[in-house]
Amino acid sequence: MISVNNIYKSFNGKQVLKDISVTFERGKTNLVIGQSGSGKTVLLKCIVGLFEPDSGEVKYEDVIFNKLNSREKREIRKKIGMLFQGGALFDSATVEENILFPLNMFTEIPLEEKLERVNVCLNRVNIINANHLYPSELSGGMKKRVAIARAIALKPQYLFCDEPNSGLDPKSSILIDNLIKEITEEYDITTIINTHDMNSVMEIGQKVVFIFEGTKAWEGSNQDILESDNKILNDFVFATNLTKKLKLK
Repeated sequence: MISVNNIYKSFNGKQVLKDISVTFERGKTNLVIGQSGSGKTVLLKCIVGLFEPDSGEVKYEDVIFNKLNSREKREIRKKIGMLFQGGALFDSATVEENILFPLNMFTEIPLEEKLERVNVCLNRVNIINANHLYPSELSGGMKKRVAIARAIALKPQYLFCDEPNSGLDPKSSILIDNLIKEITEEYDITTIINTHDMNSVMEIGQKVVFIFEGTKAWEGSNQDILESDNKILNDFVFATNLTKKLKLK
């Protein structure tokens, strides 16, 4: 479980996050949605420690993360997996070398055990015989699956995904959504996903937090969205869906 309590964050005098409090539940896919510039990416960066909140608490279980020193934060980060927008694989490294990267950085286990872990992770995301391929030789969907394999290499307790479906076709997007949800439930991970993809929200949004102009404007499940009378949320949801329909014409 991860919780943020009364988080504020500003840049150059501009308030970006205003008194946000929310609990992200273990074993569930927790989605953060909102239009561009709403503050959802800043919130994610505050949670993982890339930004320091001006005030408030970020808690991993009962530990106040933003009050820890660098060494103590490193211990928490060993328990974190990251899935970046676009996958962020190292172009000059093979699939195997990409997944080895966090294992080499944070562990001292023998190489044989590391390679065994690489193959376990690749099998989990349904990729075989690709260890020695380079990212340029992979499809967009395969790149995302390799990125997921790298994110779970350290058996994380916490998984952060930033726009995981960016650049993918609808079929691949559904595959990635379902894979993230399966891994979350299978390993009992606290997963937080930043997205503006309403298809993802309706597919896997077990808990959804809507950020509007730096504040938490709504939270609930994907099913609750269908029954919500929150005008700001409804405007966002229906505008997003309308935009997609217009693009398909």
